[in-house]
Amino acid sequence: MKEVVQFLQANPVQYLATVGRDGKAKCRPFMFCLEQEGKLWFCTNNTKDVFKDMQANPEIEVCVSSPGYSWIRLNGKAVFENNMAVKEACMLNPIVKGTYKEASNPIFEVFYLGDAKAVIADFSGNPPNEYNL
Repeated sequence: MKEVVQFLQANPVQYLATVGRDGKAKCRPFMFCLEQEGKLWFCTNNTKDVFKDMQANPEIEVCVSSPGYSWIRLNGKAVFENNMAVKEACMLNPIVKGTYKEASNPIFEVFYLGDAKAVIADFSGNPPNEYNL
């Protein structure tokens, strides 16, 4: 878990892929919020298409590469939870705070990846590191 969290924190703009409600792949920039209680947490807005897509099909994948040409692929099920402790922790990020103002904002949603699996790889030829989170 530690290596996965460090990789996500070191590469703060990831790309989140969903299956859209139209059945087509959708990919958009996203940001990892934090690890808490052994779960990887993200946040979004419940008026956005990405939220609606994840409600219809919660299977998602997150991917990002580093400047050193290594990358992570992280997949799992988006599990939404009205967890105020996580929402408050997300507010420590100035971008989140500037967007939602307060943790109790009714459009502010947090979710974690259930049954998450991560693969960190590079072009070295060495086998990738795989994690069940």
